[in-house]
Amino acid sequence: MTDTRAGERTLVLLRHAKAEPPGTGPDVDRRLTARGHADAAAAGAWLARHGLLPDVVLCSAARRTRQTWHDVALGMTGSPPEGGPAGTSPVVRYEATAYEAHPSDLLDLIRAVDPAAGTVLLVAHNPGISLLSALLDPERADPDGLRTTDLAVHRTPVTWSELAPGATVITRRHTARG
Repeated sequence: MTDTRAGERTLVLLRHAKAEPPGTGPDVDRRLTARGHADAAAAGAWLARHGLLPDVVLCSAARRTRQTWHDVALGMTGSPPEGGPAGTSPVVRYEATAYEAHPSDLLDLIRAVDPAAGTVLLVAHNPGISLLSALLDPERADPDGLRTTDLAVHRTPVTWSELAPGATVITRRHTARG
């Protein structure tokens, strides 16, 4: 497992990268922009540099979140001379319920994660992911919420199934820009 300290768990919340504006098709099918692809890869490189490689990835099934995760995964592997550590392959779950989810729905997804997982990455949408971050650490959450490709790193001593409002501390924030 990655990035665990004496039973401490790490939850990384990632709002999807910059997507095309809404058009004539369904919102769930919106794609990332060129900037979004670059920013997502930069997010992956940042995660690798900070030893935040996920054991489990929970990803909304929307196209823009799936594309975000794919580019994050590519960014985590690095390439010489960046050389980010690739780590082991995480378990990836594409969750239809993470699209347009309320914070309580996202919390339920996290609570169902294998207790052996030390680091979980959740890739989802606003407002749910920002509200979840604020629910888990109301004192340190950004009052403006997460912007595209924003990462909020939460740490907790409790098991995933015990995760509750106020049970984490935000230890890092990063806005990835490629």
